[in-house]
Amino acid sequence: MKTITSARAMTAAFTGLAMAGLISTVRADVKDYEFQLVEPAVTVGPQAVFTVRLLNKKTNKAVPDAVVFATRLDMAPDGMGEMVTKVTPVKGAEPGVYKFTANVSMAGRWQLSLGAKVQGETGTVENKLVIPAQK
Repeated sequence: MKTITSARAMTAAFTGLAMAGLISTVRADVKDYEFQLVEPAVTVGPQAVFTVRLLNKKTNKAVPDAVVFATRLDMAPDGMGEMVTKVTPVKGAEPGVYKFTANVSMAGRWQLSLGAKVQGETGTVENKLVIPAQK
């Protein structure tokens, strides 16, 4: 009887340790997320569309329902960081895809800076994407 009880106790202990290990490896970190460009370039114009995907790098899946609260578009890559334009969010076509429009007034490299909160994660996902604008 004592052998059966000991075996059950050992099984329960190993199961608990295994579960604790799984929980710690499944939990993500904001460093496990990144924004990626869906379209590699934009066309110069007053309603240029920027499309990005928020990706979980561990699962390689798009992350829907993130709250993108910080956006900035400037020409910092071309040494004109003071050239800033307003970025307006547009409803995305699919989950995990985020669209924005902006007045891209000249050709060159524009930097789209994004900050987002992912549900269930602490911290902020931050990325800077360089997007070439062409006439």
